[in-house]
Amino acid sequence: MMIDPPIDKLIKKAPCRYALVVGVAKRAKELETKEQDTLKNSGMKSISLAAKEVYNDEIEIRVGE
Repeated sequence: MMIDPPIDKLIKKAPCRYALVVGVAKRAKELETKEQDTLKNSGMKSISLAAKEVYNDEIEIRVGE
């Protein structure tokens, strides 16, 4: 089974693992509440789409803001 995006490369996109988890969770919640059309068109679950956006540098995770 292939995990997409690969977790070892996804971790490098955030300052720490905790920030990655919180950032992806916040984005997933935002997709579920405010951008339901985007989520529906993707055919993915919210957490998967959020992780893919972080991996593709569409979303930047910052700490302290």
